[in-house]
Amino acid sequence: MSNAIEVKGVCKSYGHVCALEDVSFSVGKGEVFGLIGPDGAGKTTLYRILCTLLLPEQGSAEVEGFDTVCQMHEIRRRVGYMPGRFSLYQDLTVEENLQFFATLFGTTVEEGYDSIRAIYSQIERFRDRRAGALSGGMKQKLALSCALVHNPSVLLLDEPTTGVDPVSRKEFWGMLGMLKERGITILASTPYLDEVRRCERVAFLDQGHVRGIGAPDDILCQFRDIFNPPPISSPTVGKTLPAENVIEVSHLVKAFGSFRAVDDISFSIRRGEIFGFLGANGAGKTTAMHMLTGLNQPTSGTGTVVGYDIRTQHEQIKKHIGYMSQKFSLYEDLTVAENIRLFGGIYGMKDSEIARKTDALLQRLQFAGHKNDLVASLPLGWKQKLAFSVSIFHDPGVVFLDEPTGGVDPATRCQFWELIYEAAARGITVFVTTHYMDEAEYCDRISIMVDGKISAIGTPDELKGRFHQPDMDHVFTHLARQATRASG
Repeated sequence: MSNAIEVKGVCKSYGHVCALEDVSFSVGKGEVFGLIGPDGAGKTTLYRILCTLLLPEQGSAEVEGFDTVCQMHEIRRRVGYMPGRFSLYQDLTVEENLQFFATLFGTTVEEGYDSIRAIYSQIERFRDRRAGALSGGMKQKLALSCALVHNPSVLLLDEPTTGVDPVSRKEFWGMLGMLKERGITILASTPYLDEVRRCERVAFLDQGHVRGIGAPDDILCQFRDIFNPPPISSPTVGKTLPAENVIEVSHLVKAFGSFRAVDDISFSIRRGEIFGFLGANGAGKTTAMHMLTGLNQPTSGTGTVVGYDIRTQHEQIKKHIGYMSQKFSLYEDLTVAENIRLFGGIYGMKDSEIARKTDALLQRLQFAGHKNDLVASLPLGWKQKLAFSVSIFHDPGVVFLDEPTGGVDPATRCQFWELIYEAAARGITVFVTTHYMDEAEYCDRISIMVDGKISAIGTPDELKGRFHQPDMDHVFTHLARQATRASG
């Protein structure tokens, strides 16, 4: 089998930071090849070299026999590239995005329609909708259509399913299977182990070095400390929670015109509870969270968070909660200490209290020797610990975690959940959204939203028993596939 991609001794640095060091591997024509490794491993830099957006400092790379340095125009005609975060123009419609990418590659949607028909036909009815208004699964299909519109022979996918629900991920990999049957070579990176196993071979990239290449199960076994860490012991079993409710929601509705994004939901959450808030992209999770965090007000219904009314006291709510997003919410050009001081001030803490608690936090995290380091220079796991610690620095009643481990390797995710358990033991309620179904097993209780409603709520064991499913991934898939409204 001849090779579609050849990488030989590639090196690339950014100042004093070495992104790639002597990287070599090959991908056969028509192969589905996985590029795996944590954030900061060098994957995105490698993708940009392969699609001619960056030049290597040493070594060489070829795509379909063409050199990435001196034959870039030939490569660009043959490569489809889907970078992280979808690469779409949010203010353009579905149709306008597709037309733009077709023009970029010197073709038209009509000429390239046969190459995208199977995928684009699923979202074509939304052609006049802005890309920013699509669900994650729909954005994913549009971005893939844009990458395929010029009929490339090689497809480069940089974590295309991060932040996408399990059902949409399965659909996406089904589409990749169709593309493989057409002979398209696929190089894909992913943090999801079930997706890693769908590749024919994988390369494990870590801190700019290729540490191993081989069959997925062989690599996952060889580096089991990173990809298959021992399960963390969950303190949720038999856990006794205080009777006090920190969040109470009754018949909550949020409508946009005639569309009910959140459609009559009711639930309560106790102090110190770890509550998983799950749902497919477009199910209404984000809209519900925006109401609970004071960013949006409900159309009807009632709710309180830490005793404050979500309709009338949203500014008070913001002072008494913590929040952490998928990208950690830190300022990378500030130091560790400056980030702590900034967020302490945002939460209304006094300077003396910030100073006292900063020293205690740095000691607890073993960051004392790094207080003046720029956050950008920290390893991924450190950033994650710092971001979570900053979000609960003011001892909030509730911390909202919006996909806090998206794109993070399994070992680092386990370390993060240890922090969650520690916070819950201190009486902080944890409200968490995640697309990792193994993390759903760590929650005290879970709700699953479908079509704007809470379709099921209970402990992981209760839900698995009720729906006769072996694990939370199967429970989620069973419920999410009952959705009837369009998820665009």
